Amino acid sequence: MKIKKKSNFFQNNSQLLIPFIALILLVLFNLFRDPSFFSIEMATNNSGFPVLQGNLISILNGASELVILSMGMTLVTAASGGQDISVGALAAIAGSVFVKIIKSGEINAGSVILGFILCCIVAMIFGAFNGMLVACFNIQPMIATLILFTCGRSVAYWINGGATPTFTSGLINAIGSFIPGVPIPTPIIIVVIVGIIFALVFRFTNLSLYVQTVGINKGAARLNGINPTLIKLLSFVILGICCAIAGVINVSRLSLINHETILINIEMDAILAVAIGGNALGGGKFKLVGSILGAYAIQMLTTTLYAMKVPSTDIKAYKAIVIIILVVIGSPVVKDAITKSRLRRAQRKQAIAGGKGAE
Repeated sequence: MKIKKKSNFFQNNSQLLIPFIALILLVLFNLFRDPSFFSIEMATNNSGFPVLQGNLISILNGASELVILSMGMTLVTAASGGQDISVGALAAIAGSVFVKIIKSGEINAGSVILGFILCCIVAMIFGAFNGMLVACFNIQPMIATLILFTCGRSVAYWINGGATPTFTSGLINAIGSFIPGVPIPTPIIIVVIVGIIFALVFRFTNLSLYVQTVGINKGAARLNGINPTLIKLLSFVILGICCAIAGVINVSRLSLINHETILINIEMDAILAVAIGGNALGGGKFKLVGSILGAYAIQMLTTTLYAMKVPSTDIKAYKAIVIIILVVIGSPVVKDAITKSRLRRAQRKQAIAGGKGAE
């Protein structure tokens, strides 16, 4: 019985092992390659305010949109057993709505708040559309979201009349870079706020339990009074809100909306972050922390490759190789093999201890 308990404990806590190992290996590699890689210094930005700078800050800042999308993607994956490949296109739509609103008049706190609320509503509607296809018509998530993946950026293009509007505003710059007097990049602060909101929702509601139950067995969930259709719809709507937040952050960083390039291919990185985080891509049990660590591991890998002066055209190939290794290591086959190996070692130790006791 003791061996079984140890095995179960290992299985229940090994989900975060892969992202932790990935981050540790990247940290050790960078410390060996360049000990100053993680140095942080205080500098003065163009506005004359002190700000934190360094590769570590760049990693935390650059991964902000990916981390937020990975949180929403984790819920969708757990509830529906599939992935939403339209998050980049939906972020482009939300960003276009945000820009449309703030460009319609004077850019002030009121217009920014209104633009954010409206872009969230629009993203929630599109998310509900994806969720309806999955939950009500039982279409595979990747196929259902292929519709918005295909046409989403065109919709974003139409929202602003085919233009690529730019804008200048200290308020928008504060969202995308630094709040005056605060040395930490605003996107990092937004990630922390979003993470706290998710933690509070999971703490004071049964959403996490319901999502996992539906993902494991929707028939059993229905028998226990849980509405699988509602839970799947809700997970896609929440992902829509995450897309809106990521779109606003990216638009604010650049002070423009480019419908073709905004968060291009980020859906692939979000799916990889969920996978590297140890979450089952077939749905069910999940750990949001794993996806967050996976997102930061991807960003750290990208920053490391840039620091090594790897050509931008080659970075995707190097990332693919490393990610394949991480995904294979974290695959159920490898995990089962490790668990069985630990169990056999424990049994041998127990047998040896029993033999000595008999003597």
